[in-house]
Amino acid sequence: MKDAKFDFSDDCKKAFNILKEKLTTAPIIISPNWNVPFELMCDASDLAVGVVLGQQIDGKLKPIYYASKTLNNAQEHYTTTKKELLAVVFSFDKFHQYLILSKTVVYTDHYVLKYLFSKEDAKPRLIRWVLLLQGFNIEIKDKKGAENLAADHLSRLENPELGTFTKEEITDEFLDEHLMILKSEINNDEPWYADYVNYIVGKIIPPNWIPKKRRRFFSQVRNYFWDEPYAFKLYSDNVMRRCVVGNEILGILGHCLSGPTGGHHSALITGTKVYEYGFYWPRTFKDAKDYVMRCDACQRSGNISSRSEMLQNNIQVCDVFDIWGLDFMGPFSNSKGNKYILVAVDYVSKWVEAQALPTNDAHIVIRFLRRLFTRFRVPKALISDRGTHFCNSQLEKVLQKYEVTHKLSTAYHPQTNKHTEVTNRAIKCILERSVGYNPKNWSKKLDDALWAFRTAYKTPTGCTPFRLVYGKGCHLPVDIEHKAYWALKQCNMDLTTVTKNRFMELNELMKLRDEAYKNTQIYKERTKKWHDSRLRGDKDFKVGDKVLLFNSRFKMHPGKLKSKWYGPNVVKTVHPYGTMEIIEKMESFLKSMDKG
Repeated sequence: MKDAKFDFSDDCKKAFNILKEKLTTAPIIISPNWNVPFELMCDASDLAVGVVLGQQIDGKLKPIYYASKTLNNAQEHYTTTKKELLAVVFSFDKFHQYLILSKTVVYTDHYVLKYLFSKEDAKPRLIRWVLLLQGFNIEIKDKKGAENLAADHLSRLENPELGTFTKEEITDEFLDEHLMILKSEINNDEPWYADYVNYIVGKIIPPNWIPKKRRRFFSQVRNYFWDEPYAFKLYSDNVMRRCVVGNEILGILGHCLSGPTGGHHSALITGTKVYEYGFYWPRTFKDAKDYVMRCDACQRSGNISSRSEMLQNNIQVCDVFDIWGLDFMGPFSNSKGNKYILVAVDYVSKWVEAQALPTNDAHIVIRFLRRLFTRFRVPKALISDRGTHFCNSQLEKVLQKYEVTHKLSTAYHPQTNKHTEVTNRAIKCILERSVGYNPKNWSKKLDDALWAFRTAYKTPTGCTPFRLVYGKGCHLPVDIEHKAYWALKQCNMDLTTVTKNRFMELNELMKLRDEAYKNTQIYKERTKKWHDSRLRGDKDFKVGDKVLLFNSRFKMHPGKLKSKWYGPNVVKTVHPYGTMEIIEKMESFLKSMDKG
C-alpha cells in the first residue's frame, strides 16, 4: 500500500526462516513406488488443464510430477464435460509410462465422467476418448475444487505465447507405441557358433586367437554347415543336428523332461533325448542336469537316504571327563523292577557309566548326575537329546548350580550325539549275547557288560578306556590269572620293581592321553572325509533359500503316488554346526492330512 510502513519484526523474521527451511529441505518430489496405486488430480479451466501425479505414502499424498497445458482455440469452446475429460486424456498421455499395468485413481470435480464409461449414446469424440482410456485400470473419484488446490492452480496458468502452438500442445489421441509393451531379448550376444558361421560365409577369423585355439578351430569347423538362418553340425555318429542358442534351449529341455514324451527322467536320459530329437549345443548334459535340479516335480520325488545327510561336524574334546553324553535305553522287559538303562559316556576316554532304573523321569537323572559328579568331578558340558527327562526346569536348576553347560542334539536326529548312540548299541549287543535264554536277568549282567566295554580296545583312541583313566591294564579274573602266575611271580614279588613300574606308568599317563587325543583327531578326520564323499547335492544353504522338507509322517499314512516332500519352505537361520531353522508352513498341511 502507498505510504505503508515496512516493519520487519522478529515474528516476521522467524516466519521467514521457517518458510525458507521448509522450502529448501522438505522432500517435495518423490520417486514412484510400483507396488502402490498411482493417483491423478485433474482439473480444467477456460484457459488450460492441470494435472498432479502422486501416491499415498503414510496416509499423505506425495507428488511425483506436475504438468499443465494451455488449450488451443478449438478446445477453449469445448463444453465443461469435454474439458474435464480432455484433462484426463492429457494426463494419461503424459504419464503413460507410469500408468500402464498399474491401478490409477483419478480425482476430478466433475463426477459426470464416471458415467461416460457406461453411456452408449455419447458424442463421437467422447466415445473415442473413453475407448482410449479403457486400456488402463482406472477408478474415478469425486474431489471438490477447493480441496484440489494444486491441480486447480495449474489449470489457470496461461501460455504467454497464445498465438503459437507447437507439437507439445494437447492432443486427444494416443500414439500406438504408447500402448505397446516392449520385450527385449534375454540373450543379445552373438550365438556360440558365430565364429564358425563367419568363417563358412566370409572366411573371417578373429585375429587375437592363439595358435593352439586356431588349430582346434580348423579341426572343428569342417563339421559345421550353414543354411540360413540355421547352423548344423555333423556329429560323431554321422547325424546332422541343428545348433540351438538362447531361450530355445530351455524350451527343448522342458519338452524333453516334462513334455508328453518327457517322463521326468534323469539328466543323462534327458540330454540323450535332445540328441535324439536332432538338436545340439555345447554343455548339453550339464544344462540338462541343471534343468533337472530346478524341476519342482523331480525334486519332490524319491525317498530320503544316507546320501541326503548333512556334512559331518566332529566334537573334539581336549581333557578327560570334560564332556559327558547322556541317553536312556529301553524300555526292556522287567528285571527286578527295572525297565530302563541310563547311560553316560565320556567323549575322550570312552569311559561308560550306566545304571538300571525303574523309570525315566527327571528325579532319577538328577540323582545319577550327582553321583557321577562326586566320582569324576564336575564336567564342563553335558550333551543329551530333547527328551522331557533331560529338558525340564529341575535339571536346569541343578546344572546351573554346578555351572555345567547343557547342549541338546538336533531334534529327530539322535545321530548328532553319536558317541552315546554307539555306546548304547555296544552295551545292548553285549547284553543280548550274555543273558542267554532268560532275558529278564539283564540287570544282573549290566555290571559285567560295563566291565567288558571299559576293557575293550577302541579304534579312535588306540587303547582301552580303562588304561586312559587309570594308566595301566585291568587285572584278569582269578580263574585266568592262575594260568599265567608262573610268568608274573617274580615280578609281583619284587615290590621295588613294581613300585618303579607304577611310577613310570603314572608319568606316562599324560603322554598316553595326548596320543589318544591325536589318534582320535586323525580317526575323526578320516571318518568325516569318507562320510562327506558319499553325500550328494550342495549342502551350502543360506538364509532365504527355498528348501523342501521331507515329511516322515507318510510312513504312518502310506499312499501311492504321493510326494513325501513338502514346501517350498524358506530358510530362517543357519547354525554353524549345519542345522537349519525354516519358516514353518506345514501345520495346515498336517492338519488336513490328519483329517483325511
